[in-house]
Amino acid sequence: MHGLMQDRPLTIPTLLSRAETNFGHKRIVTGGTTETVATWREVAPRVRKLARVLESLRVPAGACVGTFAWNSQRHVELYLGIPSSGRILHTVNHRLYREQITFIVNDAADDVLFVDRTILPVIWPLVASFDTVRHVIVMDDGGDMPLPDDPRVLDYEALLAGQADGPFETPIEDENLAASLCYTSGTTGNPKGVLYSHRSVVLHSLLLLGADVFALSERDVVAPVVPMFHVNAWGLPYAAMQSGSDLVLPGPVRDPEELVSLLSRHRVTFSAGVATVWRDLVPALRRHDLSSLRHIACGGGAVDDALSSAYEEAIGIPLTNAWGMTETSPVVTTSRLATHHDGLDSDARRLLLGTPGPAVPLTEIRVVAGGVEQPWDGQSQGELQAAGATIAGAYFGADSGADAFTADGWLRTGDVATIDEWGYLRIVDRSKDLVKSGGEWISSVALENAVMSDPRVREAAVIGVVDARWGERPLACVVPFEGVDLTADDVRDHLRGRVASWWIPERIEMMTEIPKTATGKWSKQTLRQRFADPAPDAD
Repeated sequence: MHGLMQDRPLTIPTLLSRAETNFGHKRIVTGGTTETVATWREVAPRVRKLARVLESLRVPAGACVGTFAWNSQRHVELYLGIPSSGRILHTVNHRLYREQITFIVNDAADDVLFVDRTILPVIWPLVASFDTVRHVIVMDDGGDMPLPDDPRVLDYEALLAGQADGPFETPIEDENLAASLCYTSGTTGNPKGVLYSHRSVVLHSLLLLGADVFALSERDVVAPVVPMFHVNAWGLPYAAMQSGSDLVLPGPVRDPEELVSLLSRHRVTFSAGVATVWRDLVPALRRHDLSSLRHIACGGGAVDDALSSAYEEAIGIPLTNAWGMTETSPVVTTSRLATHHDGLDSDARRLLLGTPGPAVPLTEIRVVAGGVEQPWDGQSQGELQAAGATIAGAYFGADSGADAFTADGWLRTGDVATIDEWGYLRIVDRSKDLVKSGGEWISSVALENAVMSDPRVREAAVIGVVDARWGERPLACVVPFEGVDLTADDVRDHLRGRVASWWIPERIEMMTEIPKTATGKWSKQTLRQRFADPAPDAD
C-alpha cells in the first residue's frame, strides 16, 4: 500500500516560485567595478524571459547549455532559466587548460554558450574547436573586448528585451530529469561529467538549511566565494532561494581587499570557499568589520590549524571544515560541536571544527579496506565511500568511470579516511598522495599541517618522490610569508618533536608560490612533474 500524499515533483522551478512569492524583496548583490543590486521580484521575470530566449533560439529540449561566468546575478538567472526550460545547465571552468575546455564542451555537446564579456578573450579563440556550439551569447559585465563581428554572437540583454514575460511554456513534471552538469577537475585524465537531477539539486539545497549543516535562514546574508562554475557553488545559490537569504556575489572581484570589503559592507553572515582563498584574505581581515560573520565554511582540502587560528584571532570565529566532491553535489560532511564535545577547551574545539565532521542528512559514509567495511573506531583506515540521494551513481559522457562505483552502488572517493565512534570523518590523505617510505605510510596532509603550524610559513605541499633506498620519500614545497628569511633547516627544526623523525623530509624546496589547480587546490600533479628527477646530491 502506498501513502496518500500529494505527488508533487521536486524541481528547480519550485525554487524560483518560492523566492519570488515569499522573498520577492530580498536582494541579490553583484560586486565588480559597478556594483548592482536586484530583488527576486525583479529577477524572476528575467528568468522566464531567458527560458523564452532558449525557445526562440531553437535549443533542443534536453540539450546542454554552457556557461562561462563569474558569480553574478546573470549567472543566477542561468541557474534557474536553463533547467526550468527543460535544458541542462552546464557550468564550465574557464581556468582549465584549453584542451580540457574543448574536451568538456564537445563531450557535453553544448548547443549554446553564455559568456561573461570579461571571460570572452579566453573563450572566443576556442570557439572554432567546439563541434556543436551554434551561438555565443555575451553578458556584458564590463569587459573591454570588442564583440566579434560574427552572426553567432548575440547580446544577452538584447535577447531578454525582445521577450515578453509569462509562465514557463513546458512545466517540469519529472523530478529525475537532468538539471545541471559539472565536470571533475581531471587531474588524472580527462574530466568526467557529473549529471545532477532536479530532485538531487532540490534535496541538496534543503539539507544545507539544516541546523547541524549550515543552518541557513531568512536572516542570513550568504556570500558564495566558491565559484558558481564549480559544483553549483556548493549549492548555495539554490539554498538561498529556499531559505530567503540575501545573496552577495563577488562578480569578477578577486582582489582580497575588495572581497573582504564586500563581505563587510553587506554584513555577510555566511560564506564558503577553499582554503587558498581564505589564506589570501588573512592580511585584510583586521582592516574591516566582519563581526556579522557567524560561519565560514572551508572545503577543497584540510583546514590547517594555523589558518583557522588566524581567523579566530582576527574576527572571533575559526574556519569550519566541510567535505565533498563534484560527484556528491558536493556537501557530504560538515563539522559541528556535539554534546559529547562540551568538555573540550577552545583549542580542541577549533581543531575539531577543522576536521570534515559527520555525514549530513540523506547521505552515508563508510571506510572499506580489503573489501571489508572497517569499524568506526577512529583508527581503522580504508577507502572512503559515500552513498545517498545527492550522490552520483554513474558518470556522464565518454568516460563511464565504472571502476569508481562499487558493486552495491557506493561511490569510491579515492580518499583514505577513518570514522570515529560518533561518525566523525577524518581524511588521512588522497590515496594517490600518501607517501610509502620503507613500507610505512606517511600522510601528506598531516605533514603539511605540521609544516604550516610554523607562523613563518604561508603554504606547504608535500609529495612523494622516488628514493633508491626507501622506495619513496616525502618532499616538502614551502612558501614563506613575504619578507621572512626561512631555510630548509629551519623547517626541519620546526618539525622535530611534531612528527615522527622518519617523516621529516630530506628534500625541502623553498618556493614563492604553490601551483594551483583551476579550482584553487594545490596542483600536486604539477609538483610531481617538476620534481620527478632525483636531487642532484642524492645517493
